[in-house]
Amino acid sequence: MSATPKELGYHFPAEFTKHEATWLSWPHKEASWPEKIHTIFPYYSQFIKELTKSEIVRINVADEKMKAFALEHIQNAGADISKIEFFMHPTNDAWCRDHGPAFLINKKEKKKAIVDWGYNAWGGKYPPYDLDDVIPTLIGNHFGLQVFYPGIIMEGGSVEFNGAGTVMTSTACLLNPNRNPHLTQSQIEEYLCNYYGMEQVLWVNEGIVGDDTDGHIDDTVRFTNEDTVITVIEQNKNDENYELLQHNLKQLKQMRLLNGKQLNIVELPMPDELVYNDQRLPCSYANFYIANHAVIVPTFRCSKDDKALQIIQSCFPGREVIGIDSTEIIWGLGSFHCLSQQEPAI
Repeated sequence: MSATPKELGYHFPAEFTKHEATWLSWPHKEASWPEKIHTIFPYYSQFIKELTKSEIVRINVADEKMKAFALEHIQNAGADISKIEFFMHPTNDAWCRDHGPAFLINKKEKKKAIVDWGYNAWGGKYPPYDLDDVIPTLIGNHFGLQVFYPGIIMEGGSVEFNGAGTVMTSTACLLNPNRNPHLTQSQIEEYLCNYYGMEQVLWVNEGIVGDDTDGHIDDTVRFTNEDTVITVIEQNKNDENYELLQHNLKQLKQMRLLNGKQLNIVELPMPDELVYNDQRLPCSYANFYIANHAVIVPTFRCSKDDKALQIIQSCFPGREVIGIDSTEIIWGLGSFHCLSQQEPAI
């Protein structure tokens, strides 16, 4: 058996540590935004503009035509073009959090590596996904990085890290039989620890209503530092999310970190219910992305937007919190965190 990343001294850094770059896969799949894909590009490009203020943005595109289309939108948004790098890596879809590379670092040896988990489009829901599945290896090959292959299904949106040996995830997603039905919970924990370089796995049960990923953690609970989490709470007792999120909150209160500490828990309101074409959309302020200089938060033309931004700002005193309208983007059933994957600086 070859050595695991953990045995070799690698770990997956927290998102709030310094990035070299953010990876994106340019949106092009109309079926992900039926009849509305043209509406998302101004907001998506605004996201890119904010990212270029403090880090490189590396974008997977299919060909020169897609690159030119992307560049036009990005320039119209006023982004710093000198910070944009394109890669001719065709994708099936835009959700780079889930199909993109999981970058590991080895601090002692000042090296980077990639984990290429298996990817099956959230339990085989949206074939084909063959192009997305090979993206981490293409990126590893381009940069000459070692690529590890655990051989199981895992998505970046299903895991959340505190940078001090703890990974949090949800049973709704990782124990779903459409992912790795041959593995027990303890076996999955072993993979998480060995391939992300972690010491502890913490579990909540639930995701939010409308989330087609079967309950990704990046819509519900996010670490803001080693011992603090933001978790979304539904205040309307008649809402479908109320009991689910109360259950998660109860579980969070019972958790202990490796040092024996309880979590500091910051409660974040859920936005008002948003329905389009009779489908409830998975709106959540927790789907924010932590960039080097800012925290970019999806907003939903909702009266709770400002309160949510203020709460998130209180958790990130060293960063500017920026809201970007995600009302059109969320029709694709994800937002800024789902669309991006950080590459850590060494």
